[in-house]
Amino acid sequence: ALHEGSVVGMATGYALARRAPAMVIVHTTAGLGNAIGAIATARVNRAPLVILVGQQDRRHIATDPFLAGRIRGLAGEYPVWYNEPMTAQDVPAALARAHHEAVTKRGPAIVVVPMDDWSQPVDEAHVFAAATNVERTARPSEAAVANIALALNEAKNPVIISGAGNDSAEGWAAAVALAEKINAPVLQESFAGGAGFPQNHPLFAGFLSASRSTVRGQLTQFDLILSVGAPVFRQYNFEPGDMFTPGTRVFVLTQDSDEAHRSPAELAIIADLAPTLQAVTDMVNPVAKLRTSIEFKRRSVSPPAAGEPLRASQVMAALGELVSDDVILVEETPSSRPDLHDLLPAKQPLGFVSAAMGGLGFGLPAAIGLRMGSDRPVVAVLGDGSSMYAIQGLWSASKYQAGALFIILNNGRYAVMDRLDEKFGTGSPAWPAFDEVDFVELSRSLGCPAKRLSNYDDVRAALAEVVPTLASRGEPLVLVVDVEPELTFAP
Repeated sequence: ALHEGSVVGMATGYALARRAPAMVIVHTTAGLGNAIGAIATARVNRAPLVILVGQQDRRHIATDPFLAGRIRGLAGEYPVWYNEPMTAQDVPAALARAHHEAVTKRGPAIVVVPMDDWSQPVDEAHVFAAATNVERTARPSEAAVANIALALNEAKNPVIISGAGNDSAEGWAAAVALAEKINAPVLQESFAGGAGFPQNHPLFAGFLSASRSTVRGQLTQFDLILSVGAPVFRQYNFEPGDMFTPGTRVFVLTQDSDEAHRSPAELAIIADLAPTLQAVTDMVNPVAKLRTSIEFKRRSVSPPAAGEPLRASQVMAALGELVSDDVILVEETPSSRPDLHDLLPAKQPLGFVSAAMGGLGFGLPAAIGLRMGSDRPVVAVLGDGSSMYAIQGLWSASKYQAGALFIILNNGRYAVMDRLDEKFGTGSPAWPAFDEVDFVELSRSLGCPAKRLSNYDDVRAALAEVVPTLASRGEPLVLVVDVEPELTFAP
């Protein structure tokens, strides 16, 4: 790749697709520094990475030679593990342990290796300080499961909050079984990096807001909240008040100890989600009918009338009519994300992928890694501003024949910043427009074919041509679609 942020983003996508660690190599302080934003995203997206950071020659590093790195602490608390092997002979074990740490803690592990270490011999008698294999099992106690089951049986109107931590085939099946047995609606956590429940299921009730006052309204009728693979709850701009009605019972199931520790819950269980959900399902009483009036209605979007500008929602509606159920949809278009949720529901695990950290520059390289790690069709829906952060990743897509489709919604500005400034700031544009940037020429200069589209019929025709080829496609394609900025933003 041409930039470290892109290569870590690609590795994150690859690791998510393969559900196994990916290895990344970056060079000393500059390389790791360029990658920190992507490393933070990998941590929050629960992507296991082994990041090998190069360092100056061990034999003179004490003299601070050119390109020597002061690397410890540079990535802050985002790595799940950090190691500088004491000797060259400790490097193989350090890398093996980094693999185990990345899998167990579901995030990026860093090993710093001086450049001369690679040429040093290793005595077979040297202690290899890492296990060859690690068996992981995390099943909760029967008492803890019984506690949740009893609470669900006693509840008059429970709700399930699904999160990205449950984005697996086993997790989806277990969550569906529980929801159907107790006839409880399911809401998706806000700002999720993935979907924890099929979004076309009859019990799917929509998306939890990132606004505290709105969340209160969404949850006011429920007397029990079961959060599965998500914390309680991710917010955006601060708002005072409670997140849910006082007296509401809250339970959390998660594999992430940080999520468990910070969630205001009566009981948080750290365990593998699918078997835990199955154990709860086996113990709860069946409920014959839905106990709530909540209903999630997806809006329909019509093509623009003659003379009307093209909007992002119309592009997404056209895409939604054409993509297959197994599409991996990568989102990085903040101002249009509610439309995407509405019009392109995740129908299979990994059907929706986004940067849970919130930083831009993830979507484009992640789509490349997801395509390289999977035989499923991959579509990335990107804002033009988002694309600018990692546009050089297209060189890698072309070089390695990662046949993803990149749709750049080109409104010539950071529209989400304008909307936020209108709500919380001065009301004047927060960021200057950049409509002079030519994404078609940028893409082509990086070896990636690209087209620019400005009207609905051309967009529909282009999508109809390319979407059916995505599962087998080797050549990436960029469609730059000129759209009007969105006038609202409600995370």
